[in-house]
Amino acid sequence: MSEIRIPAEIVRAFIAECIERIDVPPADAAVVAELMTEADLVGADAHGVFRLPQYVQRTQAGGFNPRPNITVTRTAPATALVDGDNGFGHLVMARAADTAIALARDNGVGWVGVRGSNHAGAAGVYAAMPLKHDMIGLYSAVANANHMAAWGGTELLLGTNPLAVAIPAGEEAPVVLDAATSIVSYGTIKNYKLQHKPMPEGWMVDAKTGATITDPAQSGDGLLLPMGGYKGAGLAIVLGLLAGTLNGAAFGRDVIDFNADDSSTTNTGHFMIALDVARFVPLATFKAEVDRHLRDLRNSKRLPGVDAIRLPGEQRAQRRADRVKNGIPVSVELMAKLDQLASAMKIKSLQSR
Repeated sequence: MSEIRIPAEIVRAFIAECIERIDVPPADAAVVAELMTEADLVGADAHGVFRLPQYVQRTQAGGFNPRPNITVTRTAPATALVDGDNGFGHLVMARAADTAIALARDNGVGWVGVRGSNHAGAAGVYAAMPLKHDMIGLYSAVANANHMAAWGGTELLLGTNPLAVAIPAGEEAPVVLDAATSIVSYGTIKNYKLQHKPMPEGWMVDAKTGATITDPAQSGDGLLLPMGGYKGAGLAIVLGLLAGTLNGAAFGRDVIDFNADDSSTTNTGHFMIALDVARFVPLATFKAEVDRHLRDLRNSKRLPGVDAIRLPGEQRAQRRADRVKNGIPVSVELMAKLDQLASAMKIKSLQSR
C-alpha cells in the first residue's frame, strides 16, 4: 500500500497537538490545523500536513513567532494593511480574509495587503473564504523561496507566486482556480522527492546547461519553468510586486529561502480581495448565469481522445467530498516523517490515533 487514509478529524487533531507543543496558543493552533487540513481535503497535498515538520522546525529555530501580535490598519474605507508580526501565515491570512470580507460587506470591495507573514499553505483555501458570504475571492502571495528566473535569465529572483480566484455558483460547484505561476508548485517537487518519483520533462531545467531535470534530488541545481513561458514569468513579477513591494514585504533578492534558512524572518507578503457580487448584479441571477455557462462549457464539443472537459473547482469539490467520507491519503514516506515528528513531540503517532 503506497498510502494510508486517515480521517480528517484525526489529521486536524494531530496537527493542532503538534503546534501546541511549540508554544502556539490552543485557539491559534486550532485555526492553523483547520486550514492545513482543508488544504489536504481539497487535494493540495503539498500544502497540508505535509508541511507540518517544516513548520515545527522553523518555529523551534526562531523562524516563526508562535505568539504574534497581528495588527490591522484600516487605510481607507475599502483597504487595509495587516502586519503579521512573523506569525504562522495561516493565522495572518485568516485575519486578512476576515478583514477583506468585512470591508466588502460595507463597501462592495475589500483589498487587504499583508506583510510580516509566513508561508500560508494552499492559495485556494483563502480565495474560497469569501464564497460563504456570497462574494468573489482573489488571493496571491510572494512564494517563500525563489525557484524561477526572469524569462531568459538564470538567477533565482522569482517565486512560484500563486494566484487563486473563487467565484460562487448556484447548483454547480464554485469556480476555484488555484495556480502557481510556475508549471508546477515547488511543494509538488518536494513531494516527488520524498516519494522518490521522477518528475515529468519540462518542469525544471539545469540553471547552467538548460538541460531538463527529471530527478527531484537534483532540484537544487535547477530552475522551475514558468507556466506559459514568458507570460508566466511576467505574471510572477506582477503578483510579486502587488503582494510584496506594495505592502512593504519581501520580493526578488530580498526573499529568504525558508527551505534553506530556518531562523531568519521571511517578511512574506500576500494580498486578499473580496468582492460583493450583489453590488453588480442580483445574487440569484449571477449564480444562475454561472451555472448556465459552466454547463455550456462542460457539454461543449471535445477534441478527439478527450474524455471530459474539466472546469476549475469541479474536481476540487469532488475530491473534498471523497476525502471527508474516506479520509485524507498520506503516503507511507510522509507517514514515516510524521511518526518521527510525533516521537520528538512526545505525542501519539498519527497512525495510532
